[in-house]
Amino acid sequence: MLIDTHAHLDSSKFDNDREDVISRAREAGVDTIVNIGFNRETIPTTMALAEKYPFIYAVVGWHPTDAIDMRLEEDLAWIERLCSHPKVVAIGEIGLDYYWDTSPKDLQQVVFREQIRLARRLKKPIVIHNRDAHEDVVRLLKEEKAEEVGGIMHCFSGSWETAKSCLDMNFHISFGGPITYKNARVPKEVLERVPIDRLLIETDAPYLTPHPHRGKRNESAYVRLVAEAAAEIKGISLEELGKITSENAKRRFGLTR
Repeated sequence: MLIDTHAHLDSSKFDNDREDVISRAREAGVDTIVNIGFNRETIPTTMALAEKYPFIYAVVGWHPTDAIDMRLEEDLAWIERLCSHPKVVAIGEIGLDYYWDTSPKDLQQVVFREQIRLARRLKKPIVIHNRDAHEDVVRLLKEEKAEEVGGIMHCFSGSWETAKSCLDMNFHISFGGPITYKNARVPKEVLERVPIDRLLIETDAPYLTPHPHRGKRNESAYVRLVAEAAAEIKGISLEELGKITSENAKRRFGLTR
C-alpha cells in the first residue's frame, strides 16, 4: 500500500490518458492519491477528480506564483466553502516562491498569511510550497502560529536545520523524485534524519519525475520508485516504508479509507 500525497492529475498533460494513468497507479499499489488544486483553474478540476474517484482526495488553496491573480476576500471565501466538502483534507499548496518572478514577494506573504489564518480557523492542515524562500517560510509559519494545525512540507528541498524547524512546528516532511537522483546529496541526508513517523512520499506528477524516467512526464505510479529510494536510505524494506508512510498520511490528512 502506497499513498501519493501530492499530485496534479488534473493537469492538461494527462488529458489524453488520465484513466490509464490512474489505473497504472492502482496496479503499482497506490491505494490513495491526494490531488492539489492551487488556483482558479485547477481547484474546480481537482474537486471533480475527488468527486469521481473514491480513492482521490483534494487539497485546495492558492499557490504563491499565482498570488497576483487572487481576489483575496472572494477567493478565501471560496476556499473556505470548499473546505466543508468531505473530500477536502487540507489547504494548499500555499507558501512562498522566490524562484519564479510572477508575483511580488510582499503580496505572496500576504496571501500566505491569510491562508494560514484560514486554516487555523477551520482547523485544517496546510501543504507548503517553498522554493528559494526557506527563511521567510519558517518565519511566517512561526509568526502565524501554524503549529496549531501543522501540515506537510511538500517536496522538501531545504537543509536539515530548516527541516528541524518545521518538525518542531508539527509538520511532516515529504519527499519526491529528487531523492532518486544521483547528485541529490542534501535531500537524501535530510530524509535519513527525518523521524520515520513524520515522513511522507509524493510524486508532484506530472513534475519532478524520478529516475529512471527523469525528463519524461511523471505519474502517480512512480511514487513506488520514490518509496524504494526512501526505503533504501532508511535501511528498511519497501513494505515497511509503504506501511509507515501511508499511516502517516492517513493520520496527517485525517483520511478515513
